[in-house]
Amino acid sequence: MEIQIEVQVFANGAKFLQSGSCSVITTDFRKEPEWTAAVSAYEWIQKIKSSVRYPDDFKIVSVVYNGENDITDLVRKVAL
Repeated sequence: MEIQIEVQVFANGAKFLQSGSCSVITTDFRKEPEWTAAVSAYEWIQKIKSSVRYPDDFKIVSVVYNGENDITDLVRKVAL
């Protein structure tokens, strides 16, 4: 199953918006949609971060999936 992700990040002294889709396991998403989306979003953000080589001031500002579900705090918890 695919979900749409929109991520606002801060890097190089400015905010950037990245958006795209990522896959989630359908059964996991049905049980815990927000947590499953947060894990997938975190993995997607890490791929973006490593491919673009964001600087040390890289911060996640907000993460939304499917246009309306704010999972910013959950994504930050995944990082812990």
